[in-house]
Amino acid sequence: MKIIIAGDGKVGLALTRQLSMEGHEITAIDSNQQVLESKLQQYDVLSIRGNCATMATLREAEAEEAELLIAATSADEINLLCCLTARKMNPNLHTIARVRSPEYLEQMIRMREEYGLSLTVNPELAAAQEAYRLLQFPGFLKRETFAKGRVEIVELRVQAGGIFENQPLSRLPGVLGCKVLVCTVLRGGQVIIPSGGDVLQKDDHIYVTAPTEVLANLLKKLGIAPKKTRHATLIGGGRLSFYLAQRLLNAGVQVKIIEQDAARCRVLAQNLPKAAVVQADGSSQEVLDSEGIAFTDALVTLTGLDELNVITSMYGTTCHVPQIVTKVNRMESTGILENLDVGSVISPKELCCANIAQYVRAMQNQTGAAITLHRIAGGQVEALEFRVDKDTRFIGQPLKDISLKSSLLIACITRVGRTIIPDGSSHLEPGDTVIVVNGRSSPILQLNDIFA
Repeated sequence: MKIIIAGDGKVGLALTRQLSMEGHEITAIDSNQQVLESKLQQYDVLSIRGNCATMATLREAEAEEAELLIAATSADEINLLCCLTARKMNPNLHTIARVRSPEYLEQMIRMREEYGLSLTVNPELAAAQEAYRLLQFPGFLKRETFAKGRVEIVELRVQAGGIFENQPLSRLPGVLGCKVLVCTVLRGGQVIIPSGGDVLQKDDHIYVTAPTEVLANLLKKLGIAPKKTRHATLIGGGRLSFYLAQRLLNAGVQVKIIEQDAARCRVLAQNLPKAAVVQADGSSQEVLDSEGIAFTDALVTLTGLDELNVITSMYGTTCHVPQIVTKVNRMESTGILENLDVGSVISPKELCCANIAQYVRAMQNQTGAAITLHRIAGGQVEALEFRVDKDTRFIGQPLKDISLKSSLLIACITRVGRTIIPDGSSHLEPGDTVIVVNGRSSPILQLNDIFA
């Protein structure tokens, strides 16, 4: 597929890496020649220097022949104008715009067709929604929802001396008293798609598939007593903090935002009158202590610096803050973070890229594309939800008699509202939804792609 990516920031670069790996023909547009040159050294893409919102630049990028344009510059207005112009040049072009400002939310809902947009993405809003979900259900490092909220894949860390340590996976349902499936293990930065004979080790990060109603019992069995979040401290006052504070305040949670920039503090105080906004350095131990970090229910570190977020979250751990969420953009550091006490990790860039990747795959394969796509294990594994139809192979056959490609696992089947954690005797029926975990480097475009 011929794809144009305008803007080579964090999101643009991540999309270039992902989509070029999937075999697409990529054209990158940016006004900065140095950025383009550094990208050319890493990936086999065509680069064009220029203003992506002009017809001349889009014509040079062959927008008339392209199938998809992704506008991901740092300016919302440029992204919108780029998509509008490109759509006028090519009415059949699919367009995706990154729009981050809260001021444009209503317009994006009401004027999407007028702007010529197929999809809009907001990394900070998606990350705020993810952080809010984590704070609503303390105890899990990560939660991904499937089957219209009936099934989740949750991340847990194997604690020394805990119920999971040295436990063969085949014995877990009996030990836990409920049927769950460990679909992925992250050990030392390396991904394992496990089988029943694998044994869990201390500090493994495990991804567990379970019906939503089982999660509370799972936490209880693990000795984790979820504490309702009544007070949250947010470090950093950017867009993500604003979106998250809105949701928390609407849910009755007390919110304190610590932000160093005075002008930004005034904007936050004006738009979030119920929040306590403190102008201070949120990375300072003295400030954190004076603002009562030891007494908050949740600490969410959301500055623009990954290192600062990690260090602040680690200090929150030493202060025994019950729930910690850390924003990290460079998910390439997963192997390092895996062994640090930074709580749950969210990445706006990864959430945005997963959303766009799902759209691209749907364009390639309209009839059998994934309903839902989430990235887990630091972005190294994809969890996809598909619907079984009459064209799906091996309908009615026991899974034990079916060969799957390597590094693939069927993690869950949902049938008429009933959740099935599959074993060898389980089978597929038309109308089922299936969660597939893919640890391969190549994408899975449709359900039939999983079979050997």
